Amino acid sequence: MQKRELEVRRLGRIGYAEALELQKQLETGVIRERRTEYLLLLEHPHTFTIGRRAKQDGVLATAEILRTQGIEVHETDRGGKVTYHGIGQIVGYPIISLSPDREDVHKYVRDLEEVIIRAMADFDIAAFRIEGLTGVHTADGKIAAIGVHIKRWVTTHGFALNVNTDLSYYNWIIACEGEPVTSMEKILGRELDLKEVEDRLEAHFRAAFDLENVGERANAETLTVSAMS
Repeated sequence: MQKRELEVRRLGRIGYAEALELQKQLETGVIRERRTEYLLLLEHPHTFTIGRRAKQDGVLATAEILRTQGIEVHETDRGGKVTYHGIGQIVGYPIISLSPDREDVHKYVRDLEEVIIRAMADFDIAAFRIEGLTGVHTADGKIAAIGVHIKRWVTTHGFALNVNTDLSYYNWIIACEGEPVTSMEKILGRELDLKEVEDRLEAHFRAAFDLENVGERANAETLTVSAMS
């Protein structure tokens, strides 16, 4: 079976609404063509998102606190409850087709967890799953949240990994199941280069989902033609 292509877009800091609109545009294309797939890696400004399983009291901050702290609040169609996105956090939005050979939502979520667990191992951070909970955990607390949406077996939304994240923003929400949170910076005692972490996430994502880089196939074909000419 021919590998499908993955296009990775590193978008830097981008608003939640803008990123959501981009996801929806790409989702439409993947549903239609199911050839090129996407992984968006980015940061959001301070944002609380409310998932499908969230209760109305999940955000503890008052309207005044939200305004003075510059925090946006968005309701979303992803799974899960309330979570935080913000500066120093890497958010990953895969827009990939699970059809025909990966039509298993639970396996998809486990695969995302595995991508993050392996990336954390590259930085000597022991990360793991907790049975019955979604996301990636460490002995110091939860380091990555996962919430997905699937339409016609094409994925949107994804994961949020705390790298150099200001964890005080979690004080204003009841995050997921209320478990403690941590960050790579807190565990390692140093600030990390976001690009370096993105590199590891991308590498492990490609391996987990067996996706080749856009352009690799074209380059290989060019080399073959050159060798024969």
